[in-house]
Amino acid sequence: MREESKSNRWLTAALLAPTSIWFLLMLILPLIVILVFSFGERSALGGYGGGFTFEHYLNLPARFKAFQNTMTFAPVGTLLCLLVAYPLAYYLALKVNRRYKLILLVLVIIPFWTSLLVRTYAWIFILGGRGIPVLLEWIGFEGVRLINTPGAVLIGIVYGYLPLMVFPIYVSLDKLDKSLLEASDDLGGSPYKTFMQITLPLSMPGVATGCMLVFILLMGEFLIPAFLGGGKVFFIGNALVDLFLQSRNWPFGSAVSVTLVVIMLITVSFYMRMALRNKTGRDESLM
Repeated sequence: MREESKSNRWLTAALLAPTSIWFLLMLILPLIVILVFSFGERSALGGYGGGFTFEHYLNLPARFKAFQNTMTFAPVGTLLCLLVAYPLAYYLALKVNRRYKLILLVLVIIPFWTSLLVRTYAWIFILGGRGIPVLLEWIGFEGVRLINTPGAVLIGIVYGYLPLMVFPIYVSLDKLDKSLLEASDDLGGSPYKTFMQITLPLSMPGVATGCMLVFILLMGEFLIPAFLGGGKVFFIGNALVDLFLQSRNWPFGSAVSVTLVVIMLITVSFYMRMALRNKTGRDESLM
């Protein structure tokens, strides 16, 4: 038995080795390099010049605005995506005839077939002087500025990340046992009560997954605020592009990156703990 158990462990280790090595080289090692860089000094020609200092972490308040914008727009953008995606996913999963579902799902995912850069350029035209503002002037609203505003950034976020929110929620709703909805209707439950007590709780895993996907990606976003914000809405991603590629201050950029990773780990851990607590509470109430 011991020999068999030992051989099983070796087999498991051999099967996990490629994935473990890939995880180490592609995720852990770059994080270690960034951590080491964050305590170094900038060389005279830019980049990393060695040394050991806490100066860059003490200088983080210089990028406070970027952190503030990211920590504001990431949750707000995630919430807006959820508010738009949930009704759409609900309609696709529970209201649409099955023969039309595939067509509508393809229409939702079609924007992902083109580059985000191209789609963002399209929104520059739509929100710029030859797009929606012209229509608003024709109606009677003159001088309305949409491009290079926080509102334009939020529109770009919702458009760019909506499919990532729709599909996890759609999967949860599509797997929903329809007999539960029928039972609620037979027992006299109103549509509102059925939704709040059955549909919404059972779709929460999809909501949690979609929110995590969108929130984590938004924390590192730089393209949408750069193009639709016009430099007035500055995310941490924009600060990192500036520090690494333009000013070539790699140590300070690494310190900002490490801080961003720490913030994300704390936020995601707190969110997952709250989600697990709510799930446990729902399971206990059902029992």
